[in-house]
Amino acid sequence: MATEYSFDVVSRVDITEVKNAIDQTEREISTRFDFRGTVSSIELSENELKIHSDDEFKLELLLEILRTRLAKRNVSLKSLEYGKVESAMRNSVRQTVTLKQGIPTDEAKRIVREIKASGLKVNAQIQGDQVRVSSKDKDSLQNAQKLIKSLPDLVCDVEFDNYR
Repeated sequence: MATEYSFDVVSRVDITEVKNAIDQTEREISTRFDFRGTVSSIELSENELKIHSDDEFKLELLLEILRTRLAKRNVSLKSLEYGKVESAMRNSVRQTVTLKQGIPTDEAKRIVREIKASGLKVNAQIQGDQVRVSSKDKDSLQNAQKLIKSLPDLVCDVEFDNYR
């Protein structure tokens, strides 16, 4: 029987969990004494968070609360890309945080190169912003998953999806 098994290596952010973390953050800053009377807000649009606050100190506090809420909801902090802190009107500041979706091409090439160098009997190929790993042996696929999880310095959090 020549069936081939496969799985996809993906990196994605659950937007619903991000929305929930934003709601919890906004609820917390509305009750905190140090944020009383300030103009602090977080807006989600597409794959960007627009964070606005009175000064850089409060902006950093707001980001720390948000990071804590995201971590509790199992959203990887590796998927956040911070923009420059900019001045806004009335002496306030704003910052854009981008949610990275998908595996970058250079990182996907590195994953494929490491899998091929390991000598495992699996095939790895890049398909857009994900990597498909296939083999005739399920044990080889599990060993490939262990290898990918053990790779140091991955720039994105990887998940395994579409296991067949």
